Amino acid sequence: ESMFNYVRLSEGGKASFEGEMKSEVEIISELAERILPDSHFDWKKLRSHEALREEIAKVVPGYSAIEKIGKTKEEFQLDGRTFHKPDFSTPDGRARMAVTPLPNLPVKEDEFVLMTIRSEGQFNCVVYEEEDLYRGNTRRDVVMISQKDADRLNLAENERVIVETDAGKMVVHVAIFDIAPGSIAMYYPEANILVTRHTDPGSKTPAYKSVAARVKKRETVPVGG
Repeated sequence: ESMFNYVRLSEGGKASFEGEMKSEVEIISELAERILPDSHFDWKKLRSHEALREEIAKVVPGYSAIEKIGKTKEEFQLDGRTFHKPDFSTPDGRARMAVTPLPNLPVKEDEFVLMTIRSEGQFNCVVYEEEDLYRGNTRRDVVMISQKDADRLNLAENERVIVETDAGKMVVHVAIFDIAPGSIAMYYPEANILVTRHTDPGSKTPAYKSVAARVKKRETVPVGG
């Protein structure tokens, strides 16, 4: 789906690795078979992209045209996504906005709030380019930190540090960035190793944007030590 709400058929590209690697749909359908062995649904058929699109057309509003896109190759726009005039399906025709307060993350004095992000040259978990034009980083193994926090911890640009959470730790390079003091950012999927199993109580979304993390100087090993 494009930023203009057009859905187009993707033929994929050249495989990154040659061999008998399983596709994403194979992995998910196989997991479903194992987890739900008594299910009345035929999970095996979802290994076919065409069968998967047929199921999407049945259950997702506005996606009926996706059922035949494999044959027609024609793009389509989702129903109800584009408004040519400010008229919404509410009693008074006006949009309704809601403000949700952010929860307080119980971070300690020596901890940061870590959020994982994707780069400009990345689509979901597929990384096409190491460089991130949005943020000026030429590599992905970095932790973006404010100048104020870098000064407080006596950290220099490109210095190697350890980022640690209750889930794991990584050795990365410092990238001084315009980010709120007390917050740090790293690229996923590489930084997924740092994400804990905590989830939002409502959406059950993992804590990708709010992980308590610590940034430590990397100990140097003396020559001959």
